[in-house]
Amino acid sequence: MEPPTPDEPADADAPAHAEANPDAPRPPRRQRYSGKNPKRFEDKYKEHRGDVETVAKVVASGKTPAGTHVPILLPEIVETLGLSPGETVVDCTLGYGGHAAALLAAVQPGGRLIALDADPIELPRTEERLRALGFPEESLVTRRVNFAGLPGVLAGLGLTGVDALLADLGVSSMQIDNPARGFTFKADGPVDMRLNPARGEPASALLKRMPAAKLAALFQGNADEPRAEEIAAALAGREFSGTLALAAAVRAVFPAPRGTTLAAVTAAAAIEEEADNAVRRVFQALRIEVNDEFSALDALLRALPSCLNPGGRAALLTFHSGEDRRVKRAFAAGLESGDYASISETVIRPGPAERAANPRSSSAKLRWAVRADG
Repeated sequence: MEPPTPDEPADADAPAHAEANPDAPRPPRRQRYSGKNPKRFEDKYKEHRGDVETVAKVVASGKTPAGTHVPILLPEIVETLGLSPGETVVDCTLGYGGHAAALLAAVQPGGRLIALDADPIELPRTEERLRALGFPEESLVTRRVNFAGLPGVLAGLGLTGVDALLADLGVSSMQIDNPARGFTFKADGPVDMRLNPARGEPASALLKRMPAAKLAALFQGNADEPRAEEIAAALAGREFSGTLALAAAVRAVFPAPRGTTLAAVTAAAAIEEEADNAVRRVFQALRIEVNDEFSALDALLRALPSCLNPGGRAALLTFHSGEDRRVKRAFAAGLESGDYASISETVIRPGPAERAANPRSSSAKLRWAVRADG
């Protein structure tokens, strides 16, 4: 058994402390694992450290273990990119590294993965996991940078293009689930939402300074929120103690009818669902704005053809209509201009089995494009 560490609670079934000297003071009792299904992110330490039995139970229940991320459409992405040994591939959004591990394996021997991520917290953790897989040291290159900076990264490596590229535009589960990052409304945390906590302003500052009209436009443009004006009026200029208070302020725009009749109960349930969806859209819209996600995506789409070698393949995974519209239009324009030889005519979506096993995959859409040879 490994010696205890201050930040790692003991298992509930850990053996009792064996005292060689009965007069010696007992060590402080560490926190026990809080039941079979602890609710707080911080209490799920068995999942964080990869306890096999616990992780298997969480996955079997259709959930993502705390601190991890399940890659979406993995077989479809590998097939779409059609990687071969010796090729160079870019993962624009490294995240937890699920896609990256498969891409790195597919280009061996002799290939290279260039992995980008703006998150200074998760990037080193993922790099450590990938290097532990035993691939050659030179086969993995990581850079802490937003994917809008891809042309600069390639130039710095002396590359004129790559053979394949993946951009998974979703926020990783380990970012969403950690209350300290401010992305979730399931547990309280700071109203932050920055992928790089050291850059830019948190969502709390944006809400405080932005007038209602601009905030409404943000909710509409970034998340297609139908009641954007009402919600913006309720939030603009306010300070919130945490993400739960922000979510409560959004829900307050949707007062449920009172009564115990079947009609009243049914109406209340429908309004509650509408309010929950509005909270999700508001958090999405704020996250996109705080991280300037649309501008970064537009920059990547403009640069993408010149970043691919002739015949190079690109796959982009989107999670809401604002992203998908941009990718669809950019690929269509590239096909018309001759930059692309072919593009996906329809989107690729997760099948029923994947959606059931990983509900967070439900909104995913995959589109691809192939660089022209000339």
